[in-house]
Formats: sequence, structure tokens, C-alpha cells
Amino acid sequence: MKPQVVIVGRPNVGKSSLVNRLAGRRIAVVEELRGVTRDRKSVEVEWRGRSFDVVDTGGWLQAGSELEDKVSKQADAALAEATLILLVVDTATGATDEDVAAARWALKSGRPIMLIANKVDDVAHEANIWEFINLGLGEPFAVSALHGRGAGDLLDKIVDFLDSHHVTPKDDAGDDILEDDDDGVLRVALIGRPNVGKSTLFNRLIGEERSVVHDMPGTTRDAIDTVIETEHGPIRFIDTAGMRKKARTERGLETYSVLRALDALDRADIAVLVIDATEGASGQDQRLAERITAAGCPSVVVLNKWELLDAETRERSLATVGDRLSFLGDAPVLKTSALTGKGVHRLLPAIIDSADDYTKRISTGRLNRAIRDLQMRHPSPTGRIRYAVQGATEPPTFTLFCSGKLPQTYLRYVERSLREAFDLGSTPLRIRVRVD
Repeated sequence: MKPQVVIVGRPNVGKSSLVNRLAGRRIAVVEELRGVTRDRKSVEVEWRGRSFDVVDTGGWLQAGSELEDKVSKQADAALAEATLILLVVDTATGATDEDVAAARWALKSGRPIMLIANKVDDVAHEANIWEFINLGLGEPFAVSALHGRGAGDLLDKIVDFLDSHHVTPKDDAGDDILEDDDDGVLRVALIGRPNVGKSTLFNRLIGEERSVVHDMPGTTRDAIDTVIETEHGPIRFIDTAGMRKKARTERGLETYSVLRALDALDRADIAVLVIDATEGASGQDQRLAERITAAGCPSVVVLNKWELLDAETRERSLATVGDRLSFLGDAPVLKTSALTGKGVHRLLPAIIDSADDYTKRISTGRLNRAIRDLQMRHPSPTGRIRYAVQGATEPPTFTLFCSGKLPQTYLRYVERSLREAFDLGSTPLRIRVRVD
């Protein structure tokens, strides 16, 4: 585990902007609204050859609604794992009672704290940082997350702290890990409409409450990812914001959330489409499935909240999947209850099977025997496939060398036959044709 630099503070002081500045790219959703960040989001940062994780949180919130209490619990969990805490304050607003309360809350963790005075956009505003000396956290460090002023010096200060405290991640044998490259880790994105239970399922899969769960649609606003170790190796699960019809999507905050979800889908190896079983597959679920197909990754369909249905409504719910999502082919359809955990144990084997199909390579001999057999059953009316090779995996890609152009209907027949012959399940296939 890499060192954890956790960013906290009262709402709307620029915590997420600071995360983006330290990461050097827009990772966290930023909006001039109170309480935009709700979940914990971790991003790897490398500076001067040192890697560490910067963790964005919802910060400290006064006791209020059930949702705010859950956001605060997420921040508490982040503090418990922190190597260093960056407590961010707003010099444009000045010290508030909330800053004092946030400082006391952070001090209770017993972790090292660095006080960050944000929104110091020029030299004229530097004197304002001394207003926060009474928080008892030492000398404030002036930055402007929006304009980048002081960001490089802050990264230097963080790395100096990690070096001086000999903070180096260890492996299972107790040896230092100098780099933690997670390239090659299977990425599984949970996709679906708002309030279908994605975050509950995500928390169930990773074994902890990492995403804030609430019955208000749109609770999740960013793509939250966690790597877990399984008997099949590490898997990165990504919880995403719910996606509604474009006409119903609010501008600004929700637009950014949807863009994050779509980006997570484009980078995923496997997509888990979560559907509310009480409503069945809707037109929007169909559009999301089309987006998964366009992303070129295999899919697993999860009918969540299955425990709420009786026998008759279960049949209707399954029928909607067959009607609207038939183009997903043999994608596994799992009936689960993320709330109780029933049926969730079937998801991991389905994901692994899909991943195996996605990376499957077929020998040229077996492939051409299958091509010969399918042509014997149904010859093409316009040309003949002389031979075929598999050029790539992820997804499996086949090149057909033909004597003439093949109609689309025949190519669909070829794809279906290859899928059946090699048990390729629901993984996408790419068929390329070269006419000699």
C-alpha cells in the first residue's frame, strides 16, 4: 500500500481542486456548490521519483442529514488510513467556526497534519494565511489550487515529509516497494441508471463501505475505484455515477459525473450493467448496453433487488432483458440482492469467465477447421473464405482472406458460428475481411 495523503477540510474550500492540481489532471469533479464530493477517491501522484496516493474526501460536515453523516464516515475512514493529512482552509473567506471544528476533528486522528491555506492567488493575499495560526496546526502553507501557485513547492514538502519519516510501502515479505504499477489489473466498471444499487453492490464486492449509499438518486458523483485481491488475482472494481437520458441530465455537476462514468466504461475490461429488477430493462438500460457494446468490452447483466419480486413479476423482468438486450448475445444474467448479498457470489466467476473469453487465443489450425465447417454448412453466395487468422485479443479479432466480398448477413453467420465453436460467450468479436 502506498503512502496515503488525505485531503480534508470544511465544504467548499477547494479540496477537489487541490487534488486535481497535485495529480496534474482533472480527476475529481469540481463545482462551486457545497458538498459536491461525497465518496473517497484516490489518485496516484508521482513527484521526484516518489509515488503516493492523494485521497479526496467530502471533508468534515456538521451533523445533519443521513447522507451528510455517511459522507463524514467516509472521511473518518480515510483519516484512519492516512500517512499525512492536508487540512485545507479558504483564505478568501477567512477562519470560521467550521474550520476550528474540522481542525479538532483532524487532530483526534493522531495523524501528522499539514495546514494548507488555499486561494492565495497573489502576493497581496499572503498575509491572510496568518489568520489560521490559531487552529494550532503550525504555519499555514499558501497555495492557489485554481492557478497552481505553490503546487510544486507543496509536492516537494509532501515528498520531504515522506522521506524524513521513511514512509515506504512494504510487500508481504516486508521488503520495500519502490513502484506500484497496477497496469494489467482487470478493470470492472459497474454501470447503470441512478438508484439501481450500484454503490451497494460495489461495497458488497469490496467488503467495505467505500461508496456512500443513499436512496436519493445521484448520490454517487464520481468514478470510485478499489483494487481487491481474489483467488483469481487482483481486480479493480469501479463504481460510477448513474446515467440518465441526456434530456434529463442537469448541466454542470451531473454532466461531469456522467462524463466520468463514460470514461470509466471506455477504460474498463469488463462492464457490469446493473438493472433494477423491480422495473426491468428500460430504454435507457438498452442505450447503456449499446454504449458497452461500442466500448468493445464484454458485459455481465445484474438484475438487482431480485428479492423484492414475486414469481410473476420475476418472469416479466426477465422478459424485458430478453426483449431489450438481446444484442448482448450470451451475456450472463445474474439475479442478485446487493442489500442482503444473495446471489452476489456468482458475479466474480462470471467476470472471470468473461475475462478469459476476452483474452482467448485460438490456433490457426482450429480456426480454419471451423471456417471450413461453417462454409460446408452454408456457403457464401458471393465469395469464399480461403483462410483466416486471429490477429489480436481483447477483444478476439479475426481476419478473413476471401475471394470476394461477403454480405453482412453472412458475416453475422460467421461470427455466430465462431462464437459457438470456441465457446466465446458474450465477448465482442471483430471480423475483418481482406479480398484477394
